Amino acid sequence: MAGVQLWADPDSDAARELAQRGQDGPGAAALARIAQTPNAVWLGDWMSAEQARARAEQVTTAATAAGQAPVLVLYAIPDKDAGGFSAGGAANAGAYMAWVQAVADGIGNRRAIVIVEPDALAQIDQVGGGDERTGMLRDALAILAGTGATSYLDAGNSGWVDADTMAARVQAVGLENAAGVALNTSNFNRTSDEQAYGEALSVKLGGVGYVIDTSRNGNGPATGNLAWCNPAGRALGQTPTTSPNDPAAPHNDALLWVKQVGQSDGECDRGDPPAGTWMPQYAIDLADAASAQPGQPGQLATRTEEQQ
Repeated sequence: MAGVQLWADPDSDAARELAQRGQDGPGAAALARIAQTPNAVWLGDWMSAEQARARAEQVTTAATAAGQAPVLVLYAIPDKDAGGFSAGGAANAGAYMAWVQAVADGIGNRRAIVIVEPDALAQIDQVGGGDERTGMLRDALAILAGTGATSYLDAGNSGWVDADTMAARVQAVGLENAAGVALNTSNFNRTSDEQAYGEALSVKLGGVGYVIDTSRNGNGPATGNLAWCNPAGRALGQTPTTSPNDPAAPHNDALLWVKQVGQSDGECDRGDPPAGTWMPQYAIDLADAASAQPGQPGQLATRTEEQQ
């Protein structure tokens, strides 16, 4: 995957907000930086199978025309988020597999990077039917293997499940049809901590690769209760790249913006907008915090840097 150019959605939340405010509007510079940076497109249980297929086709077709690859996230497994702020999912295993097949049909033979089911393995001990969930993840990877996608199975983050336990869960699913695992999705842990965790997992999993969500980790994690839920004082992280080239992390395939920057993590027990709701000021604050730290990895590049 090294050197693959990543695609930025021209119709993202940030792009639409910028169009509404204008280039001279409040927060325009911050919104422009976010809009110009490749960010994942999420496909989830709020979409019917046909809607997910159509969106996958639309995104991969546009990216292919630009000579780039999109990042897609599948987020519809039954009992997703274990009753948390993003609770939901497909009605049952059969419905879920049909939904995944629809996404695969939409991707076709076009290139895409696919993150498979954030939190599904990290939360597997919190939901009933762990063996069934393992099987669904295995089958989802097998379906995606018939497309042009490069898949990464979500494996939580360095502050959640220890590497031995997570490796066992990943092994139960199997990575025969995946390039590796995805780490730090929608979280804030520092890249160096996720690389250490990823390298530990890679050793236990036969040298597989991993990708890291750096979308909001420029200031590292917050502390306290619900520190993962719309915390203040965070910053955009390193610009997405498929060539990290870090000698200390040889199995790190890519740094990606997986979480949609500016979308809510949930109500956070304090009345924040529901999960997935666009929060423009939060997005602006993330960009401003990164800009306030000259020379640190939060400094963003435009899409042209990905093409060099």
